[in-house]
Amino acid sequence: MNDKDNFYFDKQEPNKSCLLAMRKIILGYDKDITETRKYGMPCFCYREKMFCYLWEDKKSKEPYFLMVEGKHLDHPQLEAGDRSRMKIFRVNSNGDLPIAAINSIMNQALDLYRNGIIRIKASSR
Repeated sequence: MNDKDNFYFDKQEPNKSCLLAMRKIILGYDKDITETRKYGMPCFCYREKMFCYLWEDKKSKEPYFLMVEGKHLDHPQLEAGDRSRMKIFRVNSNGDLPIAAINSIMNQALDLYRNGIIRIKASSR
């Protein structure tokens, strides 16, 4: 196991399975999405630009997607809280993943990068 995998396998069920499924979903959206670790969290980048993180709420231990450019996203289940830039999407690890909502949020977020609203490095291909 590498350092990226340790984050997931150190978690208790059902969060471990939920976070692994969330990871698989993110990585499946685009070949230009890569995974790294930042601030101890799994960080997903689109063409080397931070895109989203996976984390757990400190109090409830509920997993969530943290969307880096959340201020540009419009979805009723995204929460800004005290954040000015980022928003989170909470996931119930005891239920089915809300695929339609995740797809909507992820596609909106990726479009920010693909359409140049969020500047990224030019592809080297």
